[in-house]
Amino acid sequence: MPHNFDSGLDPVLDPDLDHIASLIANHPSGNPRLMVAIAGAPASGKSTLSERLHHHLGGDEAGVAIVPMDGFHFDDGILRARGDLARKGAPHTFDVGGFARCLEAIKRDDADIYVPVFDRNLELSRGSARCISKAHRIILVEGNYLLLDKAPWKDLISPLLDLTLFLDIPLTVLEERLIDRWHQQGFDTETAKQRALGNDIPNARTVQNHSRPPDHIIRLL
Repeated sequence: MPHNFDSGLDPVLDPDLDHIASLIANHPSGNPRLMVAIAGAPASGKSTLSERLHHHLGGDEAGVAIVPMDGFHFDDGILRARGDLARKGAPHTFDVGGFARCLEAIKRDDADIYVPVFDRNLELSRGSARCISKAHRIILVEGNYLLLDKAPWKDLISPLLDLTLFLDIPLTVLEERLIDRWHQQGFDTETAKQRALGNDIPNARTVQNHSRPPDHIIRLL
């Protein structure tokens, strides 16, 4: 059954960057760095919101950095050998342990950390593509499964997050966006629809139905 995210929460009803920035700025943290999760289904707008917040909060010069979960996709060669290539993007197709170790190192704040970034055009991760330096104090961690209530995500990732935000988007809108995403990558209408409905939408349902309640909900529609 889907979680009732509205219970006991005050949802953010629009992408008011000032309001979201204030949630981040006013959140108490006993750690040197504030780890902010921006979670949501595929095509919910996580990357876009993260980039806008990064800029709104002052960017790298103000000590703000983005760590994308997508950088920890298993390589296609590994997925192919496991028979999982068609399910790329599902929870089990990510290096959760490597992601957790990276976040732990960032939270320890004892050295510069280099993180991978996923290149959607190449469909692969570029290793050590972004530096999280000691100057970065606010870390925006964005990804689908940051709040997943299933092992190993709930055991490895959840304890590392200080503030959690969830993007709530209707499934019908996600479907349109996902089909369009595949269109933009050069696939015909039928193939784009098959890819979206055969894998992306099941992943979106997993996010919507099996994520733990966040600290704040962001509704972008």
